[in-house]
Amino acid sequence: MAEIKIAGVMRAGAYSPNHIGNDAAIFNAAVEQLRKRGCEVNIYSEEKFREMEIEEPIVLNMCREQASIAKLQKLEDEGRLVINSGYGIENCTRERMTRILLGNKIPYPESLIVNTNESVVADLREAGFSSCWIKRGDFHAMHKEDVSYCRHPEEAQEVLHEYFYRGIKRAVINRHLVGDLIKFYGVSGQPFFYWFYPFDEGHSKYGHEAVNGRSQGLEFDHEEMQRMCQRASEILDVKIYGGDCIVDPDGTVRIIDFNDWPSFAPCRQDAAPWIAKCVLAAVKAWRKR
Repeated sequence: MAEIKIAGVMRAGAYSPNHIGNDAAIFNAAVEQLRKRGCEVNIYSEEKFREMEIEEPIVLNMCREQASIAKLQKLEDEGRLVINSGYGIENCTRERMTRILLGNKIPYPESLIVNTNESVVADLREAGFSSCWIKRGDFHAMHKEDVSYCRHPEEAQEVLHEYFYRGIKRAVINRHLVGDLIKFYGVSGQPFFYWFYPFDEGHSKYGHEAVNGRSQGLEFDHEEMQRMCQRASEILDVKIYGGDCIVDPDGTVRIIDFNDWPSFAPCRQDAAPWIAKCVLAAVKAWRKR
């Protein structure tokens, strides 16, 4: 497989809040697995990728910057194989993700999509929202304040105004779901799937896990959750993925967040070979087109 030449593009540090080392570690582990399988992988920073014209026909990336995503989409349109797809990365921005998941009947919280200069108290009350989450709708979260838990509609209105003053024009308001918080990691088309309770394991990005707190061990269908996440990955066009779910007391599982290429921190060594296998399967299918 020495003829497989891949450009590996790492994620800019600004888009790895509290996880710079973990994001670099899973990327390097996946690259190592590809090299073991005979691939030639040349590594670029996200900044260097934006500045130069790359020659490799395959792009494996963790990009998040808007200009990088636009370039990925251009390369994909020109016929190169891009994993994760630039279109898939864009689909994981909050407003697009919410519309796509709800539109495809993937279990997801009831949501309002709003302009940040709107008055929303009446709408939240009419929809029966009490506590809720406000998330910037235009892009991936870069700061703790880009995802905010609100205890009541009046607090939600204050937070929304703060988003407006920060220059964020659109936001998604999700109903808060009570239940066990689960974090998951998966690789599309492969048997690998890993999940755990982040609060119980002390795994945190912004500390929001404390809102739901320690898990109750609520029973749910593990295989159905994996099938749901796989389907979401296909709909969103993201092969290497992760996210969060809530298990309701009745066993219902809903996705509350879905991310393109997360850190895989608790399962990095197990995940890396499956990521490599996913890439090689995609290369094989791409060459047959």
